[in-house]
Amino acid sequence: MTTIRYETVDVDGFDIFYREAGDRSRPTLLMLHGFPTSSHMFRDLIPLLAERFHVVAPDLPGFGLSELKPRAAFTYRFDTLAQVVGRFTEILGLTRYALYIFDYGAPTGLRLAMAHPERITAIVSQNGNAYEEGLSSNWDPIQRYWRDPSDANRQALRELLTPASIRWQYEHGVTDPRLVSPDGSTLDAWYIARPGVDEIQLDLFRDYASNVALYPAFQRYFREHRPPLLAIWGKNDPFFLPAGAEAYRRDLPEAVVRLLDTGHFALETHAAEIAAEISRFLSR
Repeated sequence: MTTIRYETVDVDGFDIFYREAGDRSRPTLLMLHGFPTSSHMFRDLIPLLAERFHVVAPDLPGFGLSELKPRAAFTYRFDTLAQVVGRFTEILGLTRYALYIFDYGAPTGLRLAMAHPERITAIVSQNGNAYEEGLSSNWDPIQRYWRDPSDANRQALRELLTPASIRWQYEHGVTDPRLVSPDGSTLDAWYIARPGVDEIQLDLFRDYASNVALYPAFQRYFREHRPPLLAIWGKNDPFFLPAGAEAYRRDLPEAVVRLLDTGHFALETHAAEIAAEISRFLSR
C-alpha cells in the first residue's frame, strides 16, 4: 500500500496544501493541477507512480485546501501563482524535478521552467496547452472578455462556474460517463462555491490572455533547452484540441505524443494507461 502524506507548508505567508508520496531519494515529479480542480485530481495516479518516483502535488493558491486569501491581499494572476509554486519547490528543497502539467498547471509550470531551466528534468503535458492551435472555439467567450473586459462579458463567464458546467467538463468526450466518479466534480463545485472564489476565477479567466501572450516564449524555451516531453492527451477535450499536443513536435521533434479516447480530465478514465506511459517515458 502506498503511503500518501497530506501536509501544509508556509510559503512566505501563504499556506499551501500538498500531497506527497514515494521515497524522497528517487526522482521527483511535481504535479500541477488545473481549473477548477485541486491535487485531488491525482488521487488515482499518485499510488501508481509512488513506488518508482517521489511525487509532490500542491494545490495552487486559492484552490483546493491551499489558503484562500482575499483578492485585496493577493493578486490572482498566473505569474503570481507561479511565484508561489516556485517558492514552494524551494522551501521543500526540490532542486531537480520533472513536471506534470495539466490545464492551468501548464502556464504555471512552464513559467517555472523558463525561470529555472536547470531544475527541469522532463515535462509530461496532459492536456496542458502551449500553442494557439490547441485552443478550441469554446474559448471564444473568454477571448471576448480579453478583448473587451466589460462587466457584461465578465458576468457571462459565470456559467462556467456552475456545478452543471463543471460536471460537463468531466463527462464531455468520455465514451461511458458511468466510468467518471461523481466525487471529483462534486468536490470541485464545492470549492468553487466558497465566498469570493467566483471573483478569483473570473480574474484568472481574464489573465489567461497573459499565457497565450507567452506561448512564443514557452516555445523558445522548448527549442533552446530541449526538455524531454511527453504530451498525453484526452483527444476529445472540448477546450484543448489534439493539435495542441501535436504542435509540441514542431519545437521538440523527439517529443512523444499519445492521444487517448477520452476527454479533458483524462485521469478519471485512463489513470493506469497514463501512469504506464509516464513510467516508461521517465525511465528513459
